[in-house]
Amino acid sequence: MKKRILVAPLNWGLGHAARCIPIIKALKDYGFQPVIASDGNALLLLQKEFPELVFFELPSYNVNYAKQSRYFKLKLLSHAAKFFKAIKAEQKMVCEMVGQNMIDGIVSDNRFGVYSAKIPSVYVTHQLHVLSGNTTWLSTKMHQKCIKNFDECWIPDTAGKNNLSGKLGHAGALKMPLKHIGPLSRFEKQNLKVVNAVLVLLSGPEPQRTLLEERLLCELKNYHGKIVFVKGVVEKEQTAKVIENMTVYNFMTSELLEKTINESDLIIARSGYTTIMDLAKLNKKAFFIPTPGQFEQQYLARRLTDLNLVPSCNQGEFNLDKLEDIDGFEGLKTFGLEVDFKGLFSLFEGE
Repeated sequence: MKKRILVAPLNWGLGHAARCIPIIKALKDYGFQPVIASDGNALLLLQKEFPELVFFELPSYNVNYAKQSRYFKLKLLSHAAKFFKAIKAEQKMVCEMVGQNMIDGIVSDNRFGVYSAKIPSVYVTHQLHVLSGNTTWLSTKMHQKCIKNFDECWIPDTAGKNNLSGKLGHAGALKMPLKHIGPLSRFEKQNLKVVNAVLVLLSGPEPQRTLLEERLLCELKNYHGKIVFVKGVVEKEQTAKVIENMTVYNFMTSELLEKTINESDLIIARSGYTTIMDLAKLNKKAFFIPTPGQFEQQYLARRLTDLNLVPSCNQGEFNLDKLEDIDGFEGLKTFGLEVDFKGLFSLFEGE
């Protein structure tokens, strides 16, 4: 029988689920049977990508952002009790699944409770340092403590100076096996004719996703050029609506999104790490608008701007004039590295 590997991404936007897609495909290619567990939009996305697989719904972390960035940490703290309750509940579910011999290994993308001491358990993260302002030392220490519950930690980035995550994914000494596995992306670069001047990619927790959607729809209605606008709202059916020079989708599956990104000249998006990995793989020019109050996205956007790769601005400052400086930036580029999935999956080969 094929060994069953539980893949469990965090439902925090679509990025964690999206970067698990190449892991799931590779597991299938190397003779494993992936089993998927998540909740919300992350679960819906993977159900659409892999309808043939077995799925389990995990308890939701119920992450919501404040409307104003200065209340970001306070909002997260107010959800702390529900957050830890969900972690405890998902750990109970995993223990039951392991006890019933339903799974033989685990790949958890930032789900703290999805691990077991009885089977090989892997944690996937690009945040060995967790930025949280003046509490960064505490959030980093807490996260690293959670990571130590796992047998290995896979960091989707390179170990050297040419990397995408900066100080987030390079923490120095941590007493557990750390593996920089190279950037993860579900996409491949295609030499297609550019037909879209701008592609907008939205994702992330509410209400900030909706607030940015409203601002961009208002600003871009005066843009002269073809625009594709993807809201990042996963629903039962894909929909598309044409509004003058703009085609608005609720969401796109991987195949269509890959084609659309390759056919687009400029990508406007959040500076989420999965988005950065995808656009680097496809060698695209971008403009980033980090989620207000999210220190990680603000750091990544600022770093890429300082490196003269991608311009960025705060959400409340965005207007069409900001796009005029795009040509002065180099854009994102891939490192040309392939992930050694065969070597990584050797962890699951033992009896």
